[in-house]
Amino acid sequence: MILPKDRDPRFITIRRGGTLTDSDHRLLALWAAACAEHVLHLFELVQPSDPRPRQAIEQIRAWARGEIRMSQSRAAGGHAMAAARDLSGAARHAAYAAGQAAVVAHVAAHELGAAAYAIKAVRAAAPGCEGESAGRLECRWQREQLPDAIRELVLEDQQLRNEICWSVFDC
Repeated sequence: MILPKDRDPRFITIRRGGTLTDSDHRLLALWAAACAEHVLHLFELVQPSDPRPRQAIEQIRAWARGEIRMSQSRAAGGHAMAAARDLSGAARHAAYAAGQAAVVAHVAAHELGAAAYAIKAVRAAAPGCEGESAGRLECRWQREQLPDAIRELVLEDQQLRNEICWSVFDC
């Protein structure tokens, strides 16, 4: 479980009673897509003919551009997560990262799910005992991709939810 029991109003849009602007919601979605895309090759190495995780990333970007409805991106996220179910290791985590990214359109707080699963994918793909080191490098790369407008929000969210996100944000 990557979501807290109590929803943080900073990840609820203003029109739903929170404080998240639509522009910041889109930035969270695009950042999650970047995190998922960075590890997508780990899925595609194992399942080269399965387009669902790539399509999920494309759908969340289309949502962020206002080209599709939230429900379309959310559905694509479900399909990407279904692609993960029969797999293990890096490929499974990479597909889950794509699925989590796509559902940011529905629940903005899934942004950390995409990042956390991407880190888990990198850890699982690393040879021998290099997983922790590889995960820290991935975490740092992700942080470098954060737009200034959402940097503080995401970094605070990582601190708050690090424990329920498998402590992957210790970087």
